[in-house]
Amino acid sequence: MRNVNWPNILTIVRVAMIPFMVLVYYMPFKWSGLVACIVFTIACVTDWFDGYLARKLDQSTPFGAFLDPVADKLIVATALVLLCETYATPWLTIPAIIILSREIVISALREWMAEIGKRASVAVNVLGKMKTFMQMMAIGGLLGFERGGVIATLAHILLYGSAVLTLWSMTQYLKAAMPLLGSPLAVNSKISR
Repeated sequence: MRNVNWPNILTIVRVAMIPFMVLVYYMPFKWSGLVACIVFTIACVTDWFDGYLARKLDQSTPFGAFLDPVADKLIVATALVLLCETYATPWLTIPAIIILSREIVISALREWMAEIGKRASVAVNVLGKMKTFMQMMAIGGLLGFERGGVIATLAHILLYGSAVLTLWSMTQYLKAAMPLLGSPLAVNSKISR
């Protein structure tokens, strides 16, 4: 058991929870949304816990560094797609698109920055952590509680707050990377597309 990498196991479990969350969410029971919310919440807690264990047990690995952010994005994207279908309203779809678009932009930016050896320039900051916390609270509330109720309404407000922080944090990341990106209108014949 000493050679077991618990942080990686928790991350893999988090990925495995995604189909379970979807399956439960679509069950024809009144409590299905609440159980999906619980699964989502457990996944969020394991996200914090696997990072803590990786540092505490000195079990950080390249595999974990790759899979952990992928697992986060997969579970958030899946939950947002479920909510967009359920609510079927632009008032939920717009912040969902903002959140998902930011994740795509920042993932691409981090990948590019890593290729040129400047990944630290786009490291996670406090703003990103606040955004993630608000996003998780919002998604959990929207998954688990009845539409139009007090908790779902508060969750909807949190989702908009998260979308605002999402745009703000994306701006900060892009601002930090801009000197390395150069002028967006400049032509460089060395870069192929």
